[in-house]
Amino acid sequence: MTSYRYGIRIPKSRVAVLIGKKGAVKRQLETQTKTRIKVDSQEGDVFVEGGDPVNLLAVKDFITSVGRGFNPELAQLLLKHDYCLEVIDIANFVRGKSHLKRIKGRVIGQEGKARRIIEELTNCHLSIFGKTISIIGPVEYSLVARRAIEMLLRGSPHSNVYRMLERKRKEMRYGRG
Repeated sequence: MTSYRYGIRIPKSRVAVLIGKKGAVKRQLETQTKTRIKVDSQEGDVFVEGGDPVNLLAVKDFITSVGRGFNPELAQLLLKHDYCLEVIDIANFVRGKSHLKRIKGRVIGQEGKARRIIEELTNCHLSIFGKTISIIGPVEYSLVARRAIEMLLRGSPHSNVYRMLERKRKEMRYGRG
């Protein structure tokens, strides 16, 4: 039987979350996906090995999402075949450190309003962590969420983004998406 292997690096601060209390998260993930996971706590390197390439990709996305700030319960959604992880690198939209803080604030919104609206209208979950914004959601909706976030990062008014989200949601609900 062929064995496949992946190496992923996550922030050291997120290693404990990936492993879980007494190794519970790691053990459950290994059992559920029939993979073996080795974690180097000092460097943040994670190695995944298994026979099923589809499961391996799902585990890779799970680990990446935990590294990008999601909790393991939400990351579990990625083990379903109709869910995906999108990671947007904010650095592509930034012109300086103060600008980074400002555009992250645009995506979050006042008291989290923009983030909440994007999550509600797209059935997705967002994590703003470091220099990335990550999305977990159904494949078709995560693409819409990505578009909305990129519009905000490029400076589109919030009202235009919300209007686009409402229109896309109606299209998808009535099968025209």
